Amino acid sequence: MDHQQPQWGSGKILQVAMPIFKGVTTLDFVGPYEVLNCLPNVKVVFVSHSAGLYTDFGTLSIQATASFDQVPKPDIVVVPGGIGTLALMEDETFLQWLRKVHETSLYTTSVCTGSLLLAAAGLLNGLEATTHWSMYDLLASLGAKPTKDRVVRQGKIITAAGVSSGIDMALQLAALITDETTAQVVQLFIEYDPQPPFNCGSPDKAGPELVAKATAYVQKQSQRFMDQFNE
Repeated sequence: MDHQQPQWGSGKILQVAMPIFKGVTTLDFVGPYEVLNCLPNVKVVFVSHSAGLYTDFGTLSIQATASFDQVPKPDIVVVPGGIGTLALMEDETFLQWLRKVHETSLYTTSVCTGSLLLAAAGLLNGLEATTHWSMYDLLASLGAKPTKDRVVRQGKIITAAGVSSGIDMALQLAALITDETTAQVVQLFIEYDPQPPFNCGSPDKAGPELVAKATAYVQKQSQRFMDQFNE
């Protein structure tokens, strides 16, 4: 069977808005950014409450080049997660922007605990969705139906599981807004061929002892961030 030619640059330029914030997990947005930035028909903009630098849960600073009100109708939204989502879950300015842009978006997506923000905005009520494995209960309490799948699509809403799964989600998204051949070219270009050194990338594979240690780590990091955030 003949392979379809990649549709490089076909159609309109799609604006992809990626919200960033204090305590964001860098790989949550860098993974999707690397995939989507390979597409000539995509322009990514980093948005936040105001333009400026925001620090992840470490020492890396990321620049938002636009405020929420300057990006009222992005074609696609990619909401990353991170410890900072705990504070944003009650940030009405952000949640209202998310509700508004979802009304006109082609796709509204999330990575890791970014789905908690979609849920807090009321976008996941009754829908299947995924998030970081440590947050299934919280996601359920916000009205979604958690699933262990790595990427979950419900209409125009696509949620990805923890951190690295954002790359998987972005490749699926690339196929949706271009074609499968283009997405495959991008996957090959970034040489995304996971071969992890350990077979413990999910709770089912890791076993109870490692899950307990990882859960304790998540709780410790969450408390550390909240202490810093409230300083």
